[in-house]
Amino acid sequence: MTPADLLAAYDAQLRLDAEMTGARSWHRHGPLVRGVFGRGGFVSYRDLGDLDGARLDALVAETVAWFRDETDVTSFEWKTRGHDRPADLPARLVAHGLEPDPAETVMVGRAELLDRPVDLPDGITLRRAGAGGDLAADVVRASRMQAEVFGGDGGVGPADLVELLAADPGRRGLWLAEDADGTVVCAGRLEVVPGTEFAGLWGGATVAPWRGRGIYRALVAARARAALAAGSVYLHSDCTDLSRPILERSGLVAVTTTTPYLWRRG
Repeated sequence: MTPADLLAAYDAQLRLDAEMTGARSWHRHGPLVRGVFGRGGFVSYRDLGDLDGARLDALVAETVAWFRDETDVTSFEWKTRGHDRPADLPARLVAHGLEPDPAETVMVGRAELLDRPVDLPDGITLRRAGAGGDLAADVVRASRMQAEVFGGDGGVGPADLVELLAADPGRRGLWLAEDADGTVVCAGRLEVVPGTEFAGLWGGATVAPWRGRGIYRALVAARARAALAAGSVYLHSDCTDLSRPILERSGLVAVTTTTPYLWRRG
């Protein structure tokens, strides 16, 4: 498939309703869907049509007012993509008080291309969290490592993640790689998107001393294998410049970029 074909599949299957999976409530508002996830909100859309100028400003203002006045969220995210139109949407979001997070590259590809054998360094073992160990303890250890690498909590706290993984193991999983001392040196999640042909790769991180030695590629391959077993055809990931080359070598293709714009209460 060409990058344009992959982008078309991504837009058709992974936006709007698909991004509301797990929301405690959501509704449509014009071209948008607006959802509440715990104490955070999320805005998705596929096409803003011919909205521009005053009409686009009104849509953004109405959305800010709705989250502020009608919900208890502390923040919400308006997720933009680099190929979206109109081109001045980011400037209008900033004008209404939303702040951009760093841009990431959206990678998409067939899962079968990533299911490849990868030799692990001596002393490194790879397993799914909870297999041969305690799920909660595995999640806490992996989350600490990811927080050190990313400089934050990754948006999902360990307790919430344990609950999510335990509730639907057929759809969600966490994989981790450990050294000979049992220290987590690499971890990443897989999430199958219901009603689509896609599964997502999330939270992939490797501690600096172990980078460039094939561990992350092995973790990608293990998750691709699980995605195929769950019936997924494609994998997607929002990735940093650090992981993009690894995913490209594994078989994913850059199709666009994504920049979250965040509103925070107060």
